[in-house]
Amino acid sequence: MKGVILSINPKVRLIDLTHEIPSQDIAGAAFTLLAAYRSFPAGTVHVAVVDPGVGSARRPILAMAGEQYFVGPDNGIFSYLFDREPDARAFHLTEQSYFHQPVSATFHGRDIFSPAAAHLVYGWDFNLVGPEVSQLVRLTPKASVTSEKGIEGNIIGLDDPYGSLITDIPGDEFKKLGYTLGDKIRIEINRKPATLPYVKTFMDVPVGDLLLYVDSRGRVGIAVNEGNYSKKFDVTPPGTIFIPRKGAPFKGK
Repeated sequence: MKGVILSINPKVRLIDLTHEIPSQDIAGAAFTLLAAYRSFPAGTVHVAVVDPGVGSARRPILAMAGEQYFVGPDNGIFSYLFDREPDARAFHLTEQSYFHQPVSATFHGRDIFSPAAAHLVYGWDFNLVGPEVSQLVRLTPKASVTSEKGIEGNIIGLDDPYGSLITDIPGDEFKKLGYTLGDKIRIEINRKPATLPYVKTFMDVPVGDLLLYVDSRGRVGIAVNEGNYSKKFDVTPPGTIFIPRKGAPFKGK
């Protein structure tokens, strides 16, 4: 992929965000993209490829959102990005003159997405790359939902190699539930109860203890100080989490 990009545009600056997304983990890729893209300057082109449907009828997509550009498969990988950027636009890449030929049925990262990204840096007339797409594939389950009872959310990833749980619950929404730092909170993870303190840093609890915190992405995280929550409790994404409002009787969802 890098070779194709540099063959088209040798002056491109390539940055590897991660190669550690688990195989076929589209939701994990979508969240990683969401957490990272705003740290890059306007005009950045992001190539996001976790593509178990490569070679099938799923569409190759070029998107514009938040003054940046995104290239990848239409399989849900842009779900969280489009939730955050309501003015985002997407185009179905159909103009094969921009592709690396011959196009393999199993390596669109090299033959479609990489050359599209390289050409994009030069500047494109978006009307020439393919038709605009009004609806993209979206991931399920739906994003976290706040109600009178509390917040129902999803476990969408792991902060590897530490095994901390990444949720889709925004920290700002969580804080509206009324908790303050130091409060003990009884929550449900995959419909099983767990009680843990809301703290600011890992070192606010003893080694080996559980904690709930707002992570560097601005989302609620669940962890074990100097431990691995995922392995300790056999919890892996996807999964569910419920956090009740402070003072509400705990009856689960």
